[in-house]
Amino acid sequence: MFDSRASGILLHPTSLPNSWGVGDLGDEAYKFVDFLSENYQQVWQILPIGPTREGHSPYSSYSSLAGNPLLISLEKLVEEGFLTKQDLSNLSQLEIERVDYDKAIAVKIPLLKLACENFFDKATLTQKEKFQEFCTTQAYWLDDYALFMAIKEDQKGASWNKWPLTIAQRLPEVIDTWTKRLKDAIYYHKFLQFQFFSQWKNLKQYANNLGVSIFGDISFYVAHDSVDVWTNPEIFCLDEEGEAKLMAGVPSDYFSPTGQLWGNPVYNWEALKKTNFRWWVQRIQGMLDRVDLFRIDHFRGMQAFWAVEKGEKTAENGKWLEASGEKLFSLLEEKMGRLPIVAEDLGIVTPQVEALRDKFNFPGMKILQFAFDSKGGEPRFLPHNFDSRNCIVYTGTHDNNTTLGWFEARSPQEKVKIFDYLGCVCPQDIHWSFIRMAMSSIANLAIFPLQDVLGLGSEAKMNTPGAAECNWNWRYCPEALSAKLGARLKHLTYVYGRAPEKAN
Repeated sequence: MFDSRASGILLHPTSLPNSWGVGDLGDEAYKFVDFLSENYQQVWQILPIGPTREGHSPYSSYSSLAGNPLLISLEKLVEEGFLTKQDLSNLSQLEIERVDYDKAIAVKIPLLKLACENFFDKATLTQKEKFQEFCTTQAYWLDDYALFMAIKEDQKGASWNKWPLTIAQRLPEVIDTWTKRLKDAIYYHKFLQFQFFSQWKNLKQYANNLGVSIFGDISFYVAHDSVDVWTNPEIFCLDEEGEAKLMAGVPSDYFSPTGQLWGNPVYNWEALKKTNFRWWVQRIQGMLDRVDLFRIDHFRGMQAFWAVEKGEKTAENGKWLEASGEKLFSLLEEKMGRLPIVAEDLGIVTPQVEALRDKFNFPGMKILQFAFDSKGGEPRFLPHNFDSRNCIVYTGTHDNNTTLGWFEARSPQEKVKIFDYLGCVCPQDIHWSFIRMAMSSIANLAIFPLQDVLGLGSEAKMNTPGAAECNWNWRYCPEALSAKLGARLKHLTYVYGRAPEKAN
């Protein structure tokens, strides 16, 4: 965790540029790390990297521990010898300005299947041994995940609780039958995970060697149609049909007057305690193998969570129920020592939530846009009100508008208040004024979405909470990361004491 001053950039790998419809773990990811390191940025923050479901939200995944196959670099597979340059040269290149998931899937999946066939036929003994080692060490989640995905494909994408009852209920003898019948598909999904995590490990090592830490993210809840719920139904609040009996969400908040109804099944914390929180412990251990620190999205759910009964159309008619986060974190700290966890403590934050965060010394989040928003803003997010260095300050998050887009939507009166606080009047440079404000704050860590560093407007928003379409598809162009841009970011980082020690 950061006990001294540092800064970094928020960018999900899907937003990296390339010619295959979606960003991946290839050369552009390494170039982005170079840009961070050269310009004194010590943190690369990402969103969850699991295999996404329909809608492609990183926060809705088929697994809490698997990686997204769409992030596998085709060029890296060529370097490994499992694809040829000819395999790639025959393809028409896709647009680079936005992510096109449908076209990316149409292009990449056949090539990933070809790479798997080539691996099976041509892999060296050393390569096969590495694959087997991966399958063995990751078996605690990989076996179930690969079987889950193979069955889902066999069942034409149906949710697990719509599968034949015997396999939905995971009867042991039926599991064996399906495993044998779908062995080729299971091998393919294990191969995808082997390639993803091989590429991820190499990228993370490269970043760490340059002094850049990877800041991950996990969704507090998991999707109902996921391997997590299929294999652990007893730790979720489900009905007899396997549907969510109590659904997750939040009451009225910044983003919606009727609250947000996410639909995920909420946890059965009593059942979790009986297992000594086994599922959560494995999840946290898995994350620590992948990243240097990570944020728990919707951290307040660790203290109490909003539960809405099945059948409700909005989140308005719910109730708060107590969670067992304190016991979970105590157990984790006993096993692992100080936890490199960041608490997403936005929205409805009670003294109990703050006490849970502070007991384990987790940094919270400060969002500068929230400080100046309509209805007076939230004073706790004004830099002069920060009461601790142990926090992370953001200009905005993936759920916010870009700073320029947000500012352009303010009323004239609100803009005057912003200028009064900043002590300047320069609308075209408002994103740099917010970056400077974050840099100059006492927060140990300052993070900026790349869209804000680039000074982009609303067209570059990553996500609009509650909107079903036009999310998660922003990308930047390679030439955007110019030397001039980097120099300005580097200068501010140095001025406000956030440069690495080697630069001082």
